[in-house]
Amino acid sequence: MIYGVRIRLRAPERSDIPKFVQWINDPEVLVGLQQVLPFSSVDEENWFDSMISRPMAEHILVIEYSLGDKWIPIGSMGFHNIDWRIRQAEIGIMIGEKLYWNKGFGSEAMELMIAHGFKTLNFNRIALEVYETNPRAIHVYEKLGFVHEGRKRQGMYKDGKYIDVLMMSILRSEWEGRDIRTGVEHE
Repeated sequence: MIYGVRIRLRAPERSDIPKFVQWINDPEVLVGLQQVLPFSSVDEENWFDSMISRPMAEHILVIEYSLGDKWIPIGSMGFHNIDWRIRQAEIGIMIGEKLYWNKGFGSEAMELMIAHGFKTLNFNRIALEVYETNPRAIHVYEKLGFVHEGRKRQGMYKDGKYIDVLMMSILRSEWEGRDIRTGVEHE
């Protein structure tokens, strides 16, 4: 497990599937995700089996919040499209429990996963895509050190309209020597 201050990242279990189905079928959660159609338990089980068959580095991790001596699942995240030759990956995150939105849990989870990507998996570049209609996420990614690389104009169709998809990344050299929580450079 990967521990933070208030959260931990753990391997997913088949018993998490009902929670994943609940999250991915919530229209408010879906706003920032690529998923557009309802997902059944069977769909999620098939996705889970497919995910588990991929290399460990591509397995999603469950984000859990510590509530006393109990851990509450609040979301998931992971690396995908890993290219080991050029040491890069894409990262995705979902905070599915809306009670935990706007409380810094996504930022803490991203900090942990970025550190894991650079320090443990030896990535040189971590990238992501975010919709222009998600200013809260864009702000978090910028705060964490992600740099805007480009824009896929009208790259997604959601809720009856086309929206731009922003491409962002952070390089190991940008991440090293800086306190990712504050953006302060270390000497």
